[in-house]
Amino acid sequence: MKKRISILLALLLVSLTLFTACSSKEPAQAPAEQPTGGTSEPAETPAKSSTPANIILATGGTTGTYYSLGGTIAQLWNSHIDGMNVTAQSTGASIENCRLIGNNEAEIALLQNDVLDYAYNGIESFDGDGIDSLRAIGTLYPEVIQIVGRQDITEISQLKGKKVSVGAPGSGTEANARQILGAAGITYDDLTVSYLSFSESADAYKDNQIDAFFVTSGVPNASIQDISAQNDISIIEVPADIAASVMADYPFYIEFNIPAGTYNKVEKDVNTVAILATLATSEEQPEDMVYELTKTLFENQPELANSHAKGKEISAEAAVEGVSIPFHAGAEKYFKEKGIL
Repeated sequence: MKKRISILLALLLVSLTLFTACSSKEPAQAPAEQPTGGTSEPAETPAKSSTPANIILATGGTTGTYYSLGGTIAQLWNSHIDGMNVTAQSTGASIENCRLIGNNEAEIALLQNDVLDYAYNGIESFDGDGIDSLRAIGTLYPEVIQIVGRQDITEISQLKGKKVSVGAPGSGTEANARQILGAAGITYDDLTVSYLSFSESADAYKDNQIDAFFVTSGVPNASIQDISAQNDISIIEVPADIAASVMADYPFYIEFNIPAGTYNKVEKDVNTVAILATLATSEEQPEDMVYELTKTLFENQPELANSHAKGKEISAEAAVEGVSIPFHAGAEKYFKEKGIL
């Protein structure tokens, strides 16, 4: 009898030992099943991993339209797109902005459509150094060539022998000045030329250091408004024959009329020419990011119009006009969805 009890106790002890051993292995088995379910969600999250955390929008001088409009556009994007952080950066404007995009020092830029074409094709200021990675997002509004002069200078021919600022070195304004003067039969050798920014030209004009200066910007321009408030000025006309010559040589230009009263004491309409302000980027930027930027910009146009005067001139329908280089795939996708392209 005692022997049987000993055997039963021994069997019971063995059973308890096996049970405890099995129980102790269960926690080790549970994590073995976790990786399959645990890795499925992270595998889906990198959808926006290619989108830069911080985006630079290259604009222009701090007193120009590009800078103020760029700040407004950046604010619009930041407020409507989750995780978007766009900073509007002051630059030397169009030509510099093309190089910033090409060197990946800025993701997006405001620039002139003519300069964009030069950079893409490697001509004019980009002779032999084209940036074929440039892509258009869309045109925004007319960039008007405004030639400000003293009241006694009313015609382009009268600029000969005068002290004239043709814009900052490497700027789109300088290219416009050279092209328009050339159509009028005037070279830089006929002038005392200064290469000044908008604000520098304004200060030099106030101090009687120059007689006239070129500005390529939206109308009205803040620098010109400031000058005309305290100084007598004229806005020098680009007559029809010179405008026709410019447009024949450079098809980016359009005719434009600056209405009377735009600037203080300029009491008649002034005929001139204009090109188009354009948003551009690099083909390397993610398609989903550029699509979202394009869509947000044009589908919130009323908000943009309430925040900046130039916003009233921006529309998706007009944004595909005047573009001579390829669109970015993200912008193209949006315009095709809208039936515009």
